[in-house]
Amino acid sequence: MTGHYWISAPRRRERDLLRAGLGLPSPLTVVDAHRRLRGPYTAAGELLRQVAPDALRRQPELAARHYIELQESTPELASLVPPKERALEQNAKAPGEATRYPARLHSLRVAHGLVDFLLAALPGTGDSPRTLVVENVHHADVTDREFLAAALRRIPAELLTLVVATDTDTLADPPGMLSVSLPSELATRTTRIHGPGTASGPGTDGADDRTQTPLQAAARYVEGECVDDDPALHAAYRAISDEERAGLHDRRAAALASRAEAEPSLKLGALPYHLLRGSDSDGAGLDALRWAQARCKYFGFYHAAAEMGEEGRHRADPVTRPDLWWPFTRETGVCLAAAGRPEESAAVQEEARAATAMPKHHMSLAYETGMLYARHFPPELRDDRRARAYVNQAIAISDLLPDPKERAFYSVFNRNGLALVEVRAGRPDEALRLLDEGIERLDRELGIGERTWHRVGLRYNRAQVNGMSGRLEEALADYASIIDADSDFADHYFNRGSMLRRLGRVEEAIADYERALALEPPFPEAHYNRGEALLELGDAEGARADFDRTLELEPGHLEALLARAGLLADQGDDRAALEDVTAGLRLDPEHPHLLCLRGRLWGEEGRTAEARASLSEALRLDPELAEAWAIKAELAFLEGDLAGALADFDRAVDLEGRPDFRFNRGVVHEAAGSFERAVADFEAVLAVTDDSEARSRRETCLRAAERAHA
Repeated sequence: MTGHYWISAPRRRERDLLRAGLGLPSPLTVVDAHRRLRGPYTAAGELLRQVAPDALRRQPELAARHYIELQESTPELASLVPPKERALEQNAKAPGEATRYPARLHSLRVAHGLVDFLLAALPGTGDSPRTLVVENVHHADVTDREFLAAALRRIPAELLTLVVATDTDTLADPPGMLSVSLPSELATRTTRIHGPGTASGPGTDGADDRTQTPLQAAARYVEGECVDDDPALHAAYRAISDEERAGLHDRRAAALASRAEAEPSLKLGALPYHLLRGSDSDGAGLDALRWAQARCKYFGFYHAAAEMGEEGRHRADPVTRPDLWWPFTRETGVCLAAAGRPEESAAVQEEARAATAMPKHHMSLAYETGMLYARHFPPELRDDRRARAYVNQAIAISDLLPDPKERAFYSVFNRNGLALVEVRAGRPDEALRLLDEGIERLDRELGIGERTWHRVGLRYNRAQVNGMSGRLEEALADYASIIDADSDFADHYFNRGSMLRRLGRVEEAIADYERALALEPPFPEAHYNRGEALLELGDAEGARADFDRTLELEPGHLEALLARAGLLADQGDDRAALEDVTAGLRLDPEHPHLLCLRGRLWGEEGRTAEARASLSEALRLDPELAEAWAIKAELAFLEGDLAGALADFDRAVDLEGRPDFRFNRGVVHEAAGSFERAVADFEAVLAVTDDSEARSRRETCLRAAERAHA
C-alpha cells in the first residue's frame, strides 16, 4: 500500500504495533498532538522545532516568506524569523492596549503557510519519502486539525507519508462554523488501519509496572503531562492522596516553568494544566490559565481560548475572584461567537447576567448579545429588532458611567455596534451618522494617542459603509487614514484594493492585493481578487496562476472555479474548463453562472439539446443573466432560427449592452436582411472599440441598405 495512513486503535501501544507492521518509509519524526502538551499547534510546533532551524539555515529566504506562520504556531522560532510588526499597538498610548483580533479563518491560512514551508523545506532533509507520525489526534486542538487536513490534501506521500493515529471513537468535527474537515480528509485521502485493541502486557516503555509503588507510577504519569493512556498509570495517579497528587503537579510545574522562557508554548498547555492541579490552583493556576486564554485570543485561536475560558469561569468564584471570573466569562462568550458557536455564547452570557449586578458587566453583555443577533447567529435567527434593543441597553448604561473619558469611549463604542445593526437593517445613512458623531466625539473628548485602536476601528467601519453605499472616494479617504495608523494589517489593503478596482484603478488595486498577500499567510481571497484584476489588464497567465493558487488553498472556492473555467474556455481548453465547471456544480448544482458556462461548452461540443437545457436552468435561477441569453441566441442562430436569435440577443443587450452582444446581434440582423439595424449595432460597437470586423461589416451593410433603397 502507498499513500497516507489513518491508524485507529483504543490505546497508543496498540497503534504502535499496527504501525510497525506497515513497512513505512524511513521516519522523519513522531509527534504527539495532545493539546494538553502545548495547546494550539502542539503537533505542528513539535515538527517545526525539529525541522525548521536546519531548513532556515539552508534556505534563509524562507524566514521572510513564512515569518508570520512560523512564530505564531511555534513561538520558539521567533528569534530565527523577522518580527511580526503591529504598528498600531506599538503606537498605542496604553501599554498592552488591545487593538484587533484575527479573522476566524486566519488559523487555516497559517496552516496552509506551514504546509508551504514544509513543501519547500522537506526536499533537503534527506532521501524521500519520509514518514511523519502524529499521535493522539483525537485530542488535538482545532489548529492542528486544520494543519493536518491541509497537509493530507497538499503534501504528496512520495515526499512525506503522513500517519495519523487516533483512538476508535468517532472522530467528529469541532463544534461551530467549520473551516475544513479533518474527518473528511482522512476518509478520502488515507488508508485506514483499524485495530480491535488486543495488546496486553507491560507498560508503554516496556518496564514492569509491578516494581513501582503507586507514587512512583503516578509521578511517571504526571511527568508525561497526564496524557499516557496506560490504565495502570492512571489508576496509580488516582490512588495516591490529594496532597501527594498536588505535590507531583507542583514539582512538574516548577520544572516546566524553568523551561518556559525558552519554550513559551508550554505556557499554553502543560504549565497551566499542572498549576491548576497544584497547591496554588486558585492563585498561580488561574493566573496562568487567564494568561493562556488571552494569548490564544490574541492570535485567533478561538476554540482553545473558549475551552480555557470555560474551565476558568467555572473555577473562579465571581465573589472571591471577580478580577478573573469576569474576564474569563466575557472572553469565553466573545471567543465562542468568533469561533462560529453563537448559541453557546448566548448561553454563557445569559448565565453571566444572573451572576453579576455590575453595570459595566451588563453593558458588555448587552453589547455582545446584540452582536449575536446582528451578525453571529445563523441567518434564520438574526433579528435586527432584538439586536437594536440589546445595543440600546448597552448605550443607556454607558451614558451613565461616572468617568467622563470612560463614558465617552463606551458610548461611542456601543454606538459603533448600533451602526452595524443599522447597516444590517438597510439604513447605511443612519450608520454613517452614528460613525461620524463617534469619530468627532472621540477626537474632541479624548487626548491624542488615547484609544487609537478604536478611532481606527470607527474609520474602518465608516470606510466599509461608504464602500457598500457606493461612496468610493470617501471610502478611499478613510482607508488612507486607517493605513497611515495601522500599516501592517492585510485586510485594509485587501478592502482598499476592492474599492480601487471598482473605480477602474486596476494597477493600484493589484498593488494593494500584493501588499495584503505579503502581510498575511496564504490568503485565497486576495489571490482570487488579484487574478480577476490581472484578467482585466489582459494578463491571462498571471490570472491563471492566481486562480490556480486560490483553488490549491480552497478547492471549494466557487468563483475561482468559475473564473478559471471561463479563462480556460477562452483559451480553447474546453475539457479542462468543463472539469472545473463540473467540480463547481457538484458543490452548488444551482449556480447559474456555472450552468451558463456549461451550456456554452456543451454547445461548442455540438451537444445542443443538453446546452439548451443547461442554459434554461441558468435562466430559471437568474432571469437577468445576460450571458445566458446571448449564448442561447448563438445556438438559435447556428440552427437557423433568426427570429429566436434576435429575441434572445435583444434580451441580452437590454440587460447588459456589451459590445460583443451588439456585434453578434448585428450579424444576425445582417443575416436577416435588416441592414439598417445591423449598421446601428456595428456603430455602437465602434463607438467603444476599434473592431476592424465591425467596421468592415458596417460598410457592407451600408452598401446593402443603399441597394435595397435604390
